[in-house]
Amino acid sequence: MGRKIVVLDTTLRDGEQVPGAKLNLQEKLRIAQQLKTLKVDIIEAGFPISSQGDFEAVRRIAKEVVDGPVITALARAVKADIDAVYESVKEAQKPLIHIVLGVSDSHIQAKLRKSKEAIMQMGVDAVKYAKTLLPEVQYSTEDATRADFEYLWQTIEAAVKAGATIINVPDTVGYAVPEEFGELIRKLNYRLKNTNDKVLLSVHCHNDTGLATANTLAAVKNGADKVECTLNGIGERAGNAALEEVVVGIRLRADYYGAYTNIATREIKATSTLVSNLMGLEVQVNKAVTGDNAFAHSSGIHQDGLLKDRGTYEILRPEDVGVENMELILTARSGRHAFKSAIAPFLHGQPSEADFEQLFARFLELADMKKEIYNHDLYHIAEAYYAAREDNPYAGAESLYELQTLQVVSNDIFPSASVKIRCGNQIFKDSAVGDGPIDALYKAINQVVKLDVQLLEYKISSISKGNEALGRVHLKISHNGVIHSGKAVDTDIIKASAEAYLSALNQVLLESWKAERSAVQ
Repeated sequence: MGRKIVVLDTTLRDGEQVPGAKLNLQEKLRIAQQLKTLKVDIIEAGFPISSQGDFEAVRRIAKEVVDGPVITALARAVKADIDAVYESVKEAQKPLIHIVLGVSDSHIQAKLRKSKEAIMQMGVDAVKYAKTLLPEVQYSTEDATRADFEYLWQTIEAAVKAGATIINVPDTVGYAVPEEFGELIRKLNYRLKNTNDKVLLSVHCHNDTGLATANTLAAVKNGADKVECTLNGIGERAGNAALEEVVVGIRLRADYYGAYTNIATREIKATSTLVSNLMGLEVQVNKAVTGDNAFAHSSGIHQDGLLKDRGTYEILRPEDVGVENMELILTARSGRHAFKSAIAPFLHGQPSEADFEQLFARFLELADMKKEIYNHDLYHIAEAYYAAREDNPYAGAESLYELQTLQVVSNDIFPSASVKIRCGNQIFKDSAVGDGPIDALYKAINQVVKLDVQLLEYKISSISKGNEALGRVHLKISHNGVIHSGKAVDTDIIKASAEAYLSALNQVLLESWKAERSAVQ
């Protein structure tokens, strides 16, 4: 198993410093409880001196998130800050005081404006005072990667002698590169373990040049005992090391790092989604581990390899991080193998080679028009293929719903929507008002389709640029306890929203139809 790496999550402190990502008390509590489920070792819950609201949030988290992680909060090296942290975390089962003070010449000369000796003494005094309040104290040497090494070490040595139980080495402005940072941690770890081998060595890396995860993993390889991260890599400026990337990196290459974490990786996607939704910060679609496309494949070469052996292009199983399954996105670039695998559930028996080529030609024609092909599209391709045959398995089957046209009116009084939907040979029209244009649209569709479903998730993302940018809508619904997803792509996001919703509703009908067919067979 190797060394256990302690994971501190600072989503609720450093992560919340993102402009516009402010959380209320109940939202912070929800995230903190999910972080407990994720099994992080330490939750940094806020900066209590900054406001009464932040103080109260830290206090409630310390009191209510029990039988799990250590609870800490941030303080500058001044008595008032330390008192605020103590008062806010003292009810926790496992409280910790976290103190930060700069060590680089830039911080000392431009921000703190005191001598190096005076700054070091400030840190020592702060640690000694914190130790009179709690036994566990973390000391962070802010901007350590731009500091003089010998002064950095003297500061760390003094803090340890004053009673610090964790020493944190931040790359505060993303200045470090992995090889250099790894060497810095190796040298500090050697000295620290020879000074007091009970003290943990921690790192906190920022992502200004995109190296936060790489630097954090380099530190783990070179002896770091603890890592500080945020979900989805959110945080000040370009953010922090992403918890999911660091944890998965350690797990995937445990042989290389000689280490492990206690993180419940199957909770990663759920935690990422909760943080994204509550903070209103969309996860980029190609974000490692938690992005919508992290386990999606559209290249025909990749899809062919995956269908033959998942290990060909998939080194991490999506289910290991809580993603439902890998996704083959059918586009005009998808090859015959991917198309044949995707349409097989909708075919009755094996088509001849000539018939398959006709099916594939229709698929390519539709893919050029729609950009992405979904299950209901495959259904219609198969249905059209069998339409003129006597042994048509689709004869008498329940038809799927197709959007014909829609109109949506958005205003502050009565947002409304009208839809025209085809189902087989029938045309349905209906209208509804709602809390907003999308709510009105979905209510109008529900009045036509009449399925009892609950909308669980709704997301819009751009997949191209410019005035004619394509928007992708991705949503999830629940029907009888089963989750179905729907996607659609269009330059009109209202239309894409309707298509995605109908796609998910059609999934319900398709699953029902396939179950009935299997029962008969």
